[in-house]
Amino acid sequence: MNTIFYIAGGVAIISSLLAITNRNAIHALLYLILSLLSISVIFYILGAPFSAALEVIVYAGAIMVLFIFVVMMLNIGLEEEQENKWLTPRMWIVPSILALALLIIFIYVLKEFQFEKTTADIIGPKQVGIKMFTKYLLAVEISAILLLAGIIGGYHLGKQKKKVLHRFIDNIRKI
Repeated sequence: MNTIFYIAGGVAIISSLLAITNRNAIHALLYLILSLLSISVIFYILGAPFSAALEVIVYAGAIMVLFIFVVMMLNIGLEEEQENKWLTPRMWIVPSILALALLIIFIYVLKEFQFEKTTADIIGPKQVGIKMFTKYLLAVEISAILLLAGIIGGYHLGKQKKKVLHRFIDNIRKI
């Protein structure tokens, strides 16, 4: 169990560093998705399957796909890069190794751990809301601040600057 935790943690750290240092926006987002998937493995190992599922569905699934679509629509990146350069085999080495490590961990966890049948306790949104805004208030507030920073950053990246030929020409247009 400890080895799986350390492998998933290593994948999370490596993919997070690659997401931060990568110059290509799409590749950075794909590394970030891989980091979020490895963090969901860590949540699952620590006994929080609901948090692991939410991590995959909400963050890696919905939000990151939305970020990828926004980056593709804004066409952020180097203009001279061609798709043929992206498809070279050496570009797939590190992501393939990290994804393979997560796949091996997933298969191992499914084979080795015995899952107990649980009773069907229904947890409603009221109980989730009470826990979120009492016991886990700090985590909810920090994630809200991070999402707000992401929205503001996306706005500033997408905002087109007005090209001005000269400051006097711009003043004449205002008159």
